[in-house]
Amino acid sequence: MAISYRPYEPQQEMLLPASLQDWLPKGHLAYFIGDTVDALDLKAFYVRYAGGGARNQPFHPAMMVKVLVYGYATGVFSSRKIERRLHEDLAFRMLGAGNFPKHRTIRDFRALHLKELGDLFVQVVKLAREMGLIKLGTVAIDGTKIKANASRHKAMSYERMQQTEAELKAQIDALLERAKTTDAAEADEPELDIPAEIERREARLKAIAEARERLEQRQRDADIERGRSQDDDRKPRDEDGNPKGGRYKREFGVPEAKAQDNFTDPDSRIMKRAGGGFDASYNAQTAVDDTAHIIVAAELSNNAADTHQLVPMLQAVKTNIGEFPRQGLADAGYRSEDNFERLAGLPIELVVALGREGKQHAQIDPNTHPHTVAMATKLQTDQGRAAYRRRKWIAEPPNGWIKSVLGFRQFSLRGLHRVQAEFKLVCLALNLRRMGAMQVA
Repeated sequence: MAISYRPYEPQQEMLLPASLQDWLPKGHLAYFIGDTVDALDLKAFYVRYAGGGARNQPFHPAMMVKVLVYGYATGVFSSRKIERRLHEDLAFRMLGAGNFPKHRTIRDFRALHLKELGDLFVQVVKLAREMGLIKLGTVAIDGTKIKANASRHKAMSYERMQQTEAELKAQIDALLERAKTTDAAEADEPELDIPAEIERREARLKAIAEARERLEQRQRDADIERGRSQDDDRKPRDEDGNPKGGRYKREFGVPEAKAQDNFTDPDSRIMKRAGGGFDASYNAQTAVDDTAHIIVAAELSNNAADTHQLVPMLQAVKTNIGEFPRQGLADAGYRSEDNFERLAGLPIELVVALGREGKQHAQIDPNTHPHTVAMATKLQTDQGRAAYRRRKWIAEPPNGWIKSVLGFRQFSLRGLHRVQAEFKLVCLALNLRRMGAMQVA
């Protein structure tokens, strides 16, 4: 007996056009993102197009926001890939509703409205609070390094900058001297466009000089923060200006020979990579609520250390939601007597580790570090230990989801202010993905 298959007619055309909504299953993330964006205040996006006239017909901002946010929520960050998905992916086509912007249009919209896209993060956090997914009982803070959009091959150390500057100056002088010679003297030499060669070397010299000045200014700022001054003669001094003994290794404002600057993204910094090695990166910070792992604050800096991020992150939670959490958890990277002192008067129960888990930290002087001693005492109690044990469970999953689920391991944009906004866009997309999953559940 012949096998009877289900009908299969690839060339069969439909008498009436199909509805894309009928093809996407109920509860799909695209529906949730589309409905959520419609509920957000998008007035800031419309301002740019006000008064454009009848002939100026840009793509609708709501559609562009939906497509961009859905792209980031599903790991599609490239404008070229989003353009392709608008033709090939059912969810993208449903959100685009028959619109097919080119990748340049998508790229320019993201660049022009980057601040507005970042500001939507706060609206989504407030929406999650209204949905009951944020309680602000316990918030855990954690940082992760994300690669900058910068080539490691287009970076140079301070020592190499000084050497290359000297080499380029010598080459420019030689070319200028050669330009003064007669044509007869150069008759037997290979033809060379001397003005173009001089211009190329001068442009290279200028770029290196600017990078060197950035490194020196960065070092001057760091030295001032350490209490140094330009006339300290490399001698450490106390608050009264008296020498304390010892000697600084370098003159004021002179960077280490191995200090580097990147030409493609000067705002990035060389940071240690998990698993070994170094990359031009940024330090991304998240504050995560324990109710549903919603990111309630997302900030970013180009300082590799987490120490200075604790107070700003808790202040960002207050700014975004209107109140501080009842409890804040952080690892030993945020330990600082100054942090503990600044947060002592706030209505937050702070639990911060003083060292690596399972290892004994150094002895603390109660006269100079009273708040640190109090934190050590808290961590010795059953309640303090139980609270800190929850930190890893609360804080680390969202950073793992950003890199492993969304696949966001490197910024698409360059410059500190741009990557700050892009990181908020990533956290906004992750929050919506999480909120959609919780709603379905």
